[in-house]
Amino acid sequence: MKVISRRSFLAASTGVAATLLSSSLGGRPTWAAQAPMSLRATTRIIEVNGRAATVKGLLNSTGRPGLVLDPGTRFHVDLTNDLAEETIVHWHGQIPPNTQDGVSNTNLMIAPGESRTFDFAPRPGTYWMHAHVPAQEIDLLAAPLIVRSEEDVRADRQEVVMFLHDFSFRSGEEILDDFTGGMAMEHGDVQQGGRMEATPRRIVGMHSGDPMAATGMDNGGMSMAGMDHGGMTMDLNDFDFDAYLANDRTLDDPETVPVEMGGRVLLRVINGASMTAFWIDLGSAQGRLVGVDGDPVEPLAGSRFGLAMGQRLDIEIDMPSDGAALPVLALREGARERTGVILAPKGASVSKIGGHSDADHPAFSGDMSQELALRSLHPLAERPADRTHMVMLGGAMSPYSWTINGQLWGKHTPIAVLQGERVEMMFHNMSMMAHPMHLHGHVFQVVDINGTRIAGAVRDTVHVPAMGMVTIAFDAGEVAPWMLHCHHMAHMATGMMTELDVRAT
Repeated sequence: MKVISRRSFLAASTGVAATLLSSSLGGRPTWAAQAPMSLRATTRIIEVNGRAATVKGLLNSTGRPGLVLDPGTRFHVDLTNDLAEETIVHWHGQIPPNTQDGVSNTNLMIAPGESRTFDFAPRPGTYWMHAHVPAQEIDLLAAPLIVRSEEDVRADRQEVVMFLHDFSFRSGEEILDDFTGGMAMEHGDVQQGGRMEATPRRIVGMHSGDPMAATGMDNGGMSMAGMDHGGMTMDLNDFDFDAYLANDRTLDDPETVPVEMGGRVLLRVINGASMTAFWIDLGSAQGRLVGVDGDPVEPLAGSRFGLAMGQRLDIEIDMPSDGAALPVLALREGARERTGVILAPKGASVSKIGGHSDADHPAFSGDMSQELALRSLHPLAERPADRTHMVMLGGAMSPYSWTINGQLWGKHTPIAVLQGERVEMMFHNMSMMAHPMHLHGHVFQVVDINGTRIAGAVRDTVHVPAMGMVTIAFDAGEVAPWMLHCHHMAHMATGMMTELDVRAT
């Protein structure tokens, strides 16, 4: 994995640099022309615990995973499918035009041998890209997408990317068929979505002028079937993977990143795992959480930070002045497995670290204490909600089925809003598993957790704990159907997807 130093823009990773210009129209930025960057969806071989494994990947022109864009660089990418199967790639957390979102409810799949060009102005921050086919994402068809800002360039710190994944020597299709008892949705079913109808659907959800709007309790007629758990305990993990990876490596052979003694590091952590939440553990060192999901937050000090599938953390770390190495560990929640990288100044002694700890790691933020403490540096403008929706998250381990508003993907009722509305959406989790809920085409602010009102972080993926309630606020964007789904790949594959249907006013 490339290390981004404070002295380099990593032009080799992007393959091209672009210049951000100012137009004569009020200084509004425009973008210089640039040749497209190259990205390939392909297979590659990595070594896991001494065994060779063939996995998928998204490789740039240098043959490395992912892309790093310098400030002012447009996301102008030629994506080629070198796989033997069709695919589609989503730019997680970015807000491209809907036709470039990389989701096949509105975009065509990319056939083997086909190339497709994407071209949009990216949002700066820590992002990632991944196949929007659950089995392929399990097969590691995912990679970092780092968009550096001018502030990143000016900062006196070294940037390090830590990309997490869960790994199996079996294929993603085998895994989904195995632990779902063959009930995973067929490939075509996962890809087919609702289309915009010629006749507008009824706009449901409470409007600010409705008599019951203050309650925010509209459910759009959804079914509550299958949500009685009969006293079941919370389930943290569906599947035990063969290994847990940080930058494609385990702690048997971790990546050792050269850093400066006493220097400052910006650690960009991306949870690209298909079904695993992690704690990031700095041991005795103190870090500052300065960004989540690409958006800066007021610094939050600590030595342990949690993140669910699809989420990202930006953590500033001041390296020890004594020149000691610093292991940065990713601890699997509810289990003993761990992975990580080693930050090591020149000459530092690096000790062997086992892939298992002595005790189980707790559930990630079941009390949502971390989320409650986060405050965005760029919150949404204060504005009353025009419309509220309650979105019920349900399902159970047996039979293995996960729903949104009591419905499965393909039989779903899209959640309809009007363009420009301020929308508040409460996720009410009535299941015994947490769900990382990801909304495409928008960023949102966390504004309520279990009845506690906050002006929280701006995100694109929010962790909703078992039996918990999280409310988000956002301004409805481009008129189109935008995906809304759980980022646990097995939940998504068995139907936990719907659409946010943004309609014209």
